[in-house]
This record gives sequence, C-alpha cells and structure tokens, in this order.
Amino acid sequence: MTPFIQGFGMGGGLIVAIGAQNAFVLTQGVRRNHHLAVAALCTLCDALLIALGVTGVGTVVASNPTLGSIAAWGGAAFLAWYGFTALRSAMKGGSLNTKEETGKGLKHTLMLTMAVTLLNPHVYLDTIILMGSISGQFMVPDRYVFGMGAATASLLWFFTLSLGGQVLAPLFRRDFTWRILDSVVCLTMWTIAATLIHNTLTT
Repeated sequence: MTPFIQGFGMGGGLIVAIGAQNAFVLTQGVRRNHHLAVAALCTLCDALLIALGVTGVGTVVASNPTLGSIAAWGGAAFLAWYGFTALRSAMKGGSLNTKEETGKGLKHTLMLTMAVTLLNPHVYLDTIILMGSISGQFMVPDRYVFGMGAATASLLWFFTLSLGGQVLAPLFRRDFTWRILDSVVCLTMWTIAATLIHNTLTT
C-alpha cells in the first residue's frame, strides 16, 4: 500500500491549493449547478493526465537509472519547495472566493470546467511531469498503484467539494481553514521528499 499512500498524499497535496478550479467546483456545488458532472469531468481530466505521466514519463525514468536518480532528487527538491510555499501560505492565510457568476447550462458549465482545468499550465507540470517522474521510482505494477493513489485523491477531493458545497463554502472562506490545510500539505510534501531522498541513498 505504500505506493498508493504516497500517490494519494502527493496528489492530494498538489490539488488542494487555492485556485480557480477549486473555486469553480465549490461554486457549482453550492449552487447545485451540474455539480456532479463538473466533479466527474475534473476527476477524469486528472486521471487521464496522471495516466499519461505514469505510463509515459514514468516508464522512461524507470528504464534509465541516471534519469531515475535525477528525477528523484529533482522531485524531492520540488516537493521541498512546494512544502515551503504551503508553509508560507499557512502563515499568511488566505480564502477561497465562491461568489463568481457562472453559466447555468450543462454544455456551458462543462466548457468552463475544461477551461479552468486544462488552461492552467501547472496541471501539466503536476500530473504529467512531476507525477510521472516520481512514479518512475517504482517498479511495475507499483508505478500504476502510485498513479491510482493520486487519481483517488482527485476523485475524493472534487466530489467532496461538489457534494459538500453548501456546508464547505463558509468553511473555505475562513482564513483558519486554509492555514490548517496548507500546514497538512507542507508536512505531506516534506515527508514524501524525505522518502524519495532516503530511497535514493539506500539503493
């Protein structure tokens, strides 16, 4: 279960950051505006991108020990930096705005969902490049289990925002909530970074 847990922790840590996609999904959940379709589409997009990373970049990294070492150290450095930014966000605080006006039609809503998901360049860095590179540290089938863990985190997060919109919206507008969430993200990312370094040094 270790690859699954690491994939779940890393995927969850990357996805919970305050951003346009989370605000959009939560808004649709609050308004019950095709919220299940929005959550499903976001989950599907993440799962497909993670699969591309794991089967593409991950396979290339796994086949080359030098690339594997570079990916491990590079991934650890990125996760350490990401953890630091989460810590800084936790200290600064923040809030999620869920009051934007959005389209009511299913087609319009799904088009907006695709836009906020796929027009963000960070989604490709997080899923295809970063997830793919780190998954290369695992042998098959653990590499795919890692990807499944990350995809599961996306599924749980998006449907939690969507189904719990009415309850979660006031909570996510509070500074304190995001301080706690960012602190958990920081600890998760630093733990995975330490694990990558440990595995690299002991192999």
